[in-house]
Order: sequence, then structure tokens, then C-alpha cells
Amino acid sequence: MKVEYVEETAVRKSLAFEIEAETLAAELQTRAQEHARKMKLPGFRPGKVPLGVIMSRFKDEIAHEAAEAIINRVVPEEIRGRGLSPIGVPEIADLRAEPDQPLTFRAVFETLPLVDLPEYRGLEASSHAPHVSEDDVEKELARLQEKMGRFEPVEARPAAESDYTVVDVAWREGPKGPEKRQEGAMLHVGSPDQHPDLNAALIGMVPGDKRSVTIAYATDAPAELSGKTIDYALTLKAIKQRVLPALDDELAKDLGEFDSLAALRTAVRGRLESQAQATSDRELREALLDALLAKCSFEVPETLVEQHMTARTENAARGLAMQGVDPTKLGLDWRKYRAEQREAARRGAMAEIVLDEIAQREGIDVLTDEIETELTHLAEHSGVTRETLRRRMQESGDLAALRARIRTQKTLDLLKANARLALT
Repeated sequence: MKVEYVEETAVRKSLAFEIEAETLAAELQTRAQEHARKMKLPGFRPGKVPLGVIMSRFKDEIAHEAAEAIINRVVPEEIRGRGLSPIGVPEIADLRAEPDQPLTFRAVFETLPLVDLPEYRGLEASSHAPHVSEDDVEKELARLQEKMGRFEPVEARPAAESDYTVVDVAWREGPKGPEKRQEGAMLHVGSPDQHPDLNAALIGMVPGDKRSVTIAYATDAPAELSGKTIDYALTLKAIKQRVLPALDDELAKDLGEFDSLAALRTAVRGRLESQAQATSDRELREALLDALLAKCSFEVPETLVEQHMTARTENAARGLAMQGVDPTKLGLDWRKYRAEQREAARRGAMAEIVLDEIAQREGIDVLTDEIETELTHLAEHSGVTRETLRRRMQESGDLAALRARIRTQKTLDLLKANARLALT
């Protein structure tokens, strides 16, 4: 066997193989014999089909199987023997597998680049100082008050702006489109989330009224409606108003373990301050990464970029599913979405490489107690036991991802501890 190692770029490598014709012939013979044992052909007893017939009828299939068997054997052995660490599965190119000829092919793969780390201590970065105003607190209290509001029926008047209407809706796209229906839909008259023509159609209706409205949606409408013309048939069932409770001690008690409005206000401020601090920390981490990556210059393996693109897309779909939204029914072009993640994915891949190098240099590792603490925290939010969560994460591979995430956070903490920071 002859093998030539080629460094095509700093991260793209290839191994060019030439396997002796005798080795290929032996593998072809083995594969043909396996086919003969399993094959049933008219005119031949089971397992007694001549090898010549098998080779004639299934030449391409047998050649493919033989080449695959040899490749799966020699490529990993050669890679291990040379101490190489490919990212992902090597791609096989320029394959030639013909009887009485050597088997030739190239195994192409990418590796992590050699990184000349820049000075990562003393990075300069800035972020917004966390701040929560009284207005922020009042807005959150108003949101909680709205959340605790109740609907009360409206009698003896038509629907007006700000009313909530209970409507049976039938709609179709064009005169020949299939009709769809939803009974008891709650539509907020005047909502900016609804088309103005729909809001206008609801105003003035009384329970029992029926109205039709045709709406031509613009191209910037949600994907499922963009550029479409929809015919709606509305039947008003009821009109309701949103009645808010008083912002007082009783509301505080209804919202949880608060004995007064003052206690609720204190808790709200504390939560908003925690959120503001988390936002500030996130901004600072991103600023530190920007400052670090600006000092780096190396080729990023495309395989790693693709992995990050896939992960970002899957995370987006998983987030929608957790909100009760079926990602497949959004009308979203997920291929386009994935392609749009390339720039962010490249930055993420570059950051992963650099932070891993820093972690190795600094001897940063993840302790068992740190994993256990994070598992406990995640289990509390997931509503399952820690052991159940651990088992699920081990099966899905997320436990290794959790370890990597903690290690990355510890590395960023080191950068922050040694940075020259400015809060604005």
C-alpha cells in the first residue's frame, strides 16, 4: 500500500491511497462469495449461484462494497498511525475501483489549526453598567397587573377599540382554496398584531353579526401569510373587556408569597437587577471575545463552521418547540435560516478554537462538583430529578456539551479577571 500525505491548507489535509490490485481482488472475491450465499436466482439452487454470474450481474454493487470495506479499514489505521485528529468524517474523493487495477482514492479531512495565541491578559472592553429605574419597576408591575386581569362580558353595545371579541372564523386563500375554521377565537380589536382591515371589520359588530372581509397581505407579513390574499368569514359570539385588579396588597398576595405591595415591588426590583446584571455580563463577554478575536488570524475549518451552523439551527427549532410552536409549521425556510447563520457560526468556531487553546495553556478544567451544581440547577428548572436529567443528557451527548460550556465560561472568567474594563 502506498500513501501520500498532503497538507492542502493549514487545516485541510488529504491522504492519497494506492491499494494493491491483489488486495482489491481478494476483497471482491469475499464480497462475491457473501452475495452467492444469500442470492436466489432462477435456475440455480440457493447458495449455489456461480461467482462468475454474481460478478457479472452485480459488478458495480460488489465493487462499491469491496472498496468501502477496504477504505473503512485502512483510512482510520493510517490516520491513527500518523497521529492525526480529523474534525468529522473524512471525505472520500477520486475513487477508482476496477478489477485487476490498484484501488486508488483520496481521504480528505480538516484538522484544527495551529494557533499562535495573542496576549489575552489585559484585554480592553466595555459594557453597560446594570441599571434598573423606578420606571422599569412600574412597567413590570403593570405587566403583572395585566397578567392577573379578568375578562368580563360587555352587554348592549357594539364592539369598539380595545374590546376583546370571541369570534368563529372561517378562511380560505382564494375562491377555490380549502376552507379552514377556528371556533371561539379571541381577537383583540385594534391590536397591532392584526391586520388593520381585520380590526376595522370587527368594530361595530354585535353578537350574532356575520361579516366577510378580504385581506391582501404584504410581503413583509408573517411567512404563512406573506403575499397572500385571504377571504375571512367572521361570526361574532361575544364581546368582553379586560378588567385589571387594583395594584395593592391583595394583588401582591395573589401573585405569590408576598404579604404586601412593597414586598412585591422589592422582589420585582431584585429580579430586574439580576436580569440587568446578566445582560451586562453577556455584553462584556461578547466584548472580550471581540477584542480577543481581533488579535487572531488563522484559517477556520469549514467542518467546524458547518457544525456550528447546524447547532444554531437546531437550537432555534428546539426553542420554538419548548414554547409549544411546531417548527415545521411556521412556514420558515430553515435552509435559508441555516445559511444566514454562517457568519455568526464562523465567529463561534473561531472563539471555540481560541478559548480551548487558552484553557489548555492555563490548565482550566471542570470539576465534578461544578457539573453536579449545574445539573441540580437545570433539574430544578426542568421539573425532573438530577439523575433523570443526567441520564437523558448522557444519552443525547448533552453532558459533554455541558462540560464544555462550563469550561468555556471559566476561561471567559479568567479573561474578565485580567481585563481592563470600562462600564458605560
